[in-house]
Amino acid sequence: MSDSAFIPDELQRYAPEVTEPDDFDRFWRDTLAEAAARPVLVDVRPEPTDLRLLDSWDVTFAGFGGDPVRAWYTRPAGRPEPLPTVVEYAGYGRGRGLPHERLTWPVAGYAHLLMDNRGQAGQYGAGDTPDPHGARGGPSPVTWGIHDPRDYHFRRLITDAVRAVEAVRALPGVDVDQVTVVGNSQGGGLALAVAGLVTDLSAVLTTAPFLCDMRRAVQLSEPAPYGEIARYLAVQREAEESVWRTLSYVDGVNFARRATAPAHFGVGRRDTVCPPRTAFAAYNHYGAGNGRPTRPEREMHVYPFNGHEGGEAVHVRRQLRWLDSVLQP
Repeated sequence: MSDSAFIPDELQRYAPEVTEPDDFDRFWRDTLAEAAARPVLVDVRPEPTDLRLLDSWDVTFAGFGGDPVRAWYTRPAGRPEPLPTVVEYAGYGRGRGLPHERLTWPVAGYAHLLMDNRGQAGQYGAGDTPDPHGARGGPSPVTWGIHDPRDYHFRRLITDAVRAVEAVRALPGVDVDQVTVVGNSQGGGLALAVAGLVTDLSAVLTTAPFLCDMRRAVQLSEPAPYGEIARYLAVQREAEESVWRTLSYVDGVNFARRATAPAHFGVGRRDTVCPPRTAFAAYNHYGAGNGRPTRPEREMHVYPFNGHEGGEAVHVRRQLRWLDSVLQP
């Protein structure tokens, strides 16, 4: 574990018994099988930009229920050969924005797919993927359909995230054997979910991950998104049992147990949005139940005086160097 001098012993050992439904694997196997019954690519068209060193495409792929999900595909210009590829997931309330907003990975030489968040854009960033599935629940994405795991918004979003990996492998110029998933906050939670559902990823990079140790997180965190669940339960008091059941199907700890790819974690020690304890729950369980003789390589970076922003550019530099070392033959 990296940065162990900054990590209390209690956090280094924190591996709670998070509730896992008996039908967890069947639930996700059936969900993904239904999505996989449809061709994944819907539309791919060049996207004009003012970036002379990069080429971009506007991609639409079939996500949960066959719904069209938008993404940007960007790669270094003049590089037709298959490249190692990064699939990136955005944070809560964000969309894919414009194609020039997230350039770290393509500038570093990777092909890059940035997935839009269905139904979430407008709070912090622009997007254009609706979530057409209405369901009983609260007013915010984290509470949409929260009474039943089959109706829950994050069932749809996690399915989209898996389909994004399938979509990028169908695009030209992608080394299908070297696909990495990346995300911060909600994006980090989605990356962990994909790590538990896709067995042949090259690596996982997750920072300040949302969706981990959910019951404890709702107790610890006041801001959104966890605070939105608490405020919903403050009104819908009779819904608590069904809410905890639904959240157990999307808890990142349950996905992390099944992961097989090397993983790079980062947290801010003063993060009140996604408490660091909950990230350690996923880190300490990571790969422990994947059915293989050894657990995958993993490391954690802790920024003792930072909050949800974590290590920012310092952490990105660490991610770049780590991923380069993992992908070397």
